[in-house]
Amino acid sequence: MRLSQALLLTASAHLVFAYPEFTVPAAGASLTAGTAFTVTWTDNSKSPLLADLTSYQLWLYTGTNDSPQQLFELIPSGTFSSSSPQSTTASVTASVGGELTNAYFLGLISTATAGGTVISYSNRFSISGMTGSFSTTFTVSGTDGPADVNSASSSTKTKTSSTSTSTSTSTSTTSTSAVAASGDLWAIPYESQTGLTKYAAMQPLPPTSITATNTAPQYPTSSVKMATTYLTPATVVITLTQAQTATFSSHANTASPATMPADDMQKFLNRWKD
Repeated sequence: MRLSQALLLTASAHLVFAYPEFTVPAAGASLTAGTAFTVTWTDNSKSPLLADLTSYQLWLYTGTNDSPQQLFELIPSGTFSSSSPQSTTASVTASVGGELTNAYFLGLISTATAGGTVISYSNRFSISGMTGSFSTTFTVSGTDGPADVNSASSSTKTKTSSTSTSTSTSTSTTSTSAVAASGDLWAIPYESQTGLTKYAAMQPLPPTSITATNTAPQYPTSSVKMATTYLTPATVVITLTQAQTATFSSHANTASPATMPADDMQKFLNRWKD
């Protein structure tokens, strides 16, 4: 009877949430800086399925649920398999943050085959042995992570509950995922985006004919200032360009092949024939 109830609860949970869902590390878990840990997620049977996703980035986040902060890139580029659940391993550099109960959570930025991305957040956990610090005060409530952001199907997953409260500080500016938690990530002007990941709008297709007569530049030229000292680290790690949704058709080239040259070059080539 207990086994049947467990199976029923598992099946029910499988239908509650959408997109890839983290199962490991568990809510409130304690990890150790510099030590590899396992990350596991499962398919929740709602669009987009894992089979409809191509690649992903795995990030360590901190901050509040309303303003998640990208802190450390764990896996810059991974690929999904056809199985579920799926697992990988990662480790956190001790100097990227401070020690605070449930201050950290994971973010999986998945790219959909049909275009768009899904950002899945894990529950919160702690990391011991951290030697860094935070610079902006924030409050942690409970172990639930932020709501997922689905720009592939414009749905979101809501997480609720709060128990304990901790206060500390964060090092990053407000991330794009927080600003666009209920909208399209690519709808935010590029220059207005913040965080380590930026989103570039879909590239337009060239027209079949040119009708414009104004040849003036569309945008003013950019100013260039040569560096005379060492520059600060880049504030953008990666830019994701929205996938192209246009369709194309192709056909065989039916043109007759050109005749071989009969000039001096052909005579030269003839010398090397077997």
